Amino acid sequence: MRARSLPYAKFPLRQMEAFRAVMMTGSMNGAARLLYVSQPAISRLIAHTEQTLGLRLFDRDGGKLTPTAEAELLFKEVGALFEEAVRVDEFARDLSSNPAGALCFCCSPSLALNFLPPVVARYLKQFPQVKVKFHTAQLADVADELLTRKVELAVSVLPLDHPNLVVEPFAAGRMVCIVPQEHPLASEDEVELRQIADYLLIGYARTMPFGCLMASAFDRVGAQYQPSVEIMRAESACTLVREGAGIAIVDEFSVSGHGWSGVVVKPLRENIPLTLSMLRSRFDKQSSHARELASMIRQHARSQGRGIDTRV
Repeated sequence: MRARSLPYAKFPLRQMEAFRAVMMTGSMNGAARLLYVSQPAISRLIAHTEQTLGLRLFDRDGGKLTPTAEAELLFKEVGALFEEAVRVDEFARDLSSNPAGALCFCCSPSLALNFLPPVVARYLKQFPQVKVKFHTAQLADVADELLTRKVELAVSVLPLDHPNLVVEPFAAGRMVCIVPQEHPLASEDEVELRQIADYLLIGYARTMPFGCLMASAFDRVGAQYQPSVEIMRAESACTLVREGAGIAIVDEFSVSGHGWSGVVVKPLRENIPLTLSMLRSRFDKQSSHARELASMIRQHARSQGRGIDTRV
């Protein structure tokens, strides 16, 4: 039987790449620099795309480009498809250049500061032939990272309940207070949430999971959670505290290990517990690389006295 050929693509990948570059940079020149091609080449690709699709993608006023409503809608679709195409291309390159395979995983930003780097270093020493791709991801993005196969393992400092993910709690921790070295609270054995109201607080926005956690903890003791500076990540809090901008409450994993010079860590009298979890997709069989890394992460948590065993 004769194989059916694919239909002619009106919007091939090369045109998607040019269109995406123009949308990201806002100009033909910017797209040309991004893709290392000439500006006329980009202009021709965009003009050809508009012709073959039968759409006007940009309004042109002199040298200024303004995306049309159709272009904005198309850009949303192209983004996800282009990322997947790049992922497949990289996977194919890995297969040819690195037969031992690759391991892609992500974690909460604070876990990348001190907790996970020793594990990654140990893994690379034991399996130097494996290519590791490691990045951080916010809690809201973890499910997408796993279910679109951008990563096969995720490590989260906050809980995530999703019907299509296998979630394995493996370590326990808590929130702690961090203060500058010369701060009045640096001499205290522990800090109460009520005391924090007397000082400038660097804290997470209430719209973030950590912000919700902190607001609830303050509410329970009848105090107001009012950060003077709102931050998105623990390292921002640590650097600001080091410079004397205020005090902060962060998860203990972000300041464990080597810690931060000039920053003093104080336990909170009120226990605000955390449970670290490893997550994977229910639809994919985990590779031996991911299983080995997960085993090392559990061992690392146990060696620090934080391990819990509730494996799924």
